[in-house]
Amino acid sequence: MKRLLILAIPFALLSFHGCDEGKVNFFTVDQDIQFGKQLDSAILADPVNYPILSPEMYPDAYEHMYRIRDKILESEKFRYAQRFDWEVKIIHKDDVLNAFAAPGGYMYFYTGLIRFLDDESQFAGVVGHEMAHADRRHSTEMLTKQYGFSMLAGIILGDNPTVLETIIADLALGLGTLKYSRNNEYEADEYAVKYLYDTDYHPLGVAGFFQKLEGSPTPPEFLSTHPSPENRIEAINKVWQSLGGKVGQTFPERYQEFKNCLPPIN
Repeated sequence: MKRLLILAIPFALLSFHGCDEGKVNFFTVDQDIQFGKQLDSAILADPVNYPILSPEMYPDAYEHMYRIRDKILESEKFRYAQRFDWEVKIIHKDDVLNAFAAPGGYMYFYTGLIRFLDDESQFAGVVGHEMAHADRRHSTEMLTKQYGFSMLAGIILGDNPTVLETIIADLALGLGTLKYSRNNEYEADEYAVKYLYDTDYHPLGVAGFFQKLEGSPTPPEFLSTHPSPENRIEAINKVWQSLGGKVGQTFPERYQEFKNCLPPIN
């Protein structure tokens, strides 16, 4: 049975950096990027838990990934479009419906999630959601609340490799206390709509993901601590309508081509 897990999951690093739109931000953007690279290296070094598809072996799948990412980055709503790396990787696990993002725009998408969706606008909505978590730097608040400055300082200095592994595991699986707040989730949904509104994708793509979740026989575990799909769909529609209600393309055939580039299901 597929595991339905929460979308998203970044993090960042320390030093008091003032306020950002009324929110206290204890990390610099450079530290976001530094920690993101560190976490990405740790993920790549653990192919048992994170079997990343090789871009060399699956160039067509990654071509689709890069095209979708680059199209979303055309939006003027990003703050760090040129500063973050925005690297994307595909994790080969067909029983996991999830995606997550590290600071600096490092993003990971499970094959189970890619296969689960019906068209490219839905997937672009999910990608936009993860990009929003990174660009809005939601991980700062989440990690500081959980670990505090001393622990995070030790991690970035390499003093706590075990804790780093625990953070990655909790983030990638949507477990433990490393979960975004409801406000973070609503804001990521909001910006996913805004990003897609600046493209030819249908801006309601991310709502399609939650509509599919509503039809799932087993409610995802994360719904106990995050807004329900119904509430999020309603909020997404309000954002879309406030922007003017433009209708875009869904590209189901092109998305099927993307799915066909993935490894066969075992």
